[in-house]
This record gives sequence, structure tokens and C-alpha cells, in this order.
Amino acid sequence: MAGYVLRPAVEQDFPHIQKLIIAGQINPTGLDWRRFVVVEQAGSIIACGQIKPHRDGCQELASIAVQPEFRGQGIARKIIEHLMAEYGGGPLYLMCRSSLGPLYEKFGFRVLSQEEMPKYFRRVSKLAGFIEPLRSSGETLLVMGRNEDGGGEARE
Repeated sequence: MAGYVLRPAVEQDFPHIQKLIIAGQINPTGLDWRRFVVVEQAGSIIACGQIKPHRDGCQELASIAVQPEFRGQGIARKIIEHLMAEYGGGPLYLMCRSSLGPLYEKFGFRVLSQEEMPKYFRRVSKLAGFIEPLRSSGETLLVMGRNEDGGGEARE
């Protein structure tokens, strides 16, 4: 990641975070800039991610977005590693397109059955069949989880 700076977001980053999230077709509800880290290159925000708390106490690795022209350079991996290293422990969940499942498996996540999911994720996974961008692309929504003993470094 030469030439890039990974740092906590500041309030002025919020419009850039929103733009990345919307461009990545990620759910833009409940965004709070204080939970985000961003990656900056030459003064421009090119990527972001967060650990998002839910009302039931579960935590979600969420909103991992990288501008298309910067993908494939390990930026998402650095964001994920950073967020997981800073995470306080306990189970961690995420939702992603089915094509991204193998990426998250490298970090110790696995696909969860409906019975294993916290209530919030069960509800969202049931609604996922109605999300047009997923349906039209042939993708499905995966809900994945990781126990605190799952390790933090990505495996090759």
C-alpha cells in the first residue's frame, strides 16, 4: 500500500464515505463516520470500512468499499486486517455478495445457517431475495460469522 494512508475517519470525510458506499451498492443506512477508517491517496479518500454495532449487541464488519480503479491492490485486505486487529473480541459477522465469500473465508469467516445467525441478520437474509441488484446479477447474500478465536491475519 505504498503511497496510501490508512487512518480513522474525520467528520469531513463523511460525504466521501457516503459516495463510496453508494457507488459500491452497499446499504447506506446507519452510517456513522466515527466508526470508519479510510484509505487516502494524494489527499483523496479511495476506500473505507467500519465495525458496526447492532442493537442486539452483535458486531458487523461492514461497508468495505474501494474505488474500482484501486481494487486488486490489497487495500480492502489492509482495511479488514486493521479493523479486526482493533476489534474488541467476540463473534463478528458480515454480509456480502456470494462472489466475495472466498475473500472473507481467508479471514476465518464462514457462511452461517439461518439458525446460527443473530436476529438482525436472519431478517435481512430473508429480505435479500427481493434486492434487485443481487437478483439481476445472479448473486446471493451471504451472512458469515467468525468467532474470536478465528485469527486475524488473512490466509493465502
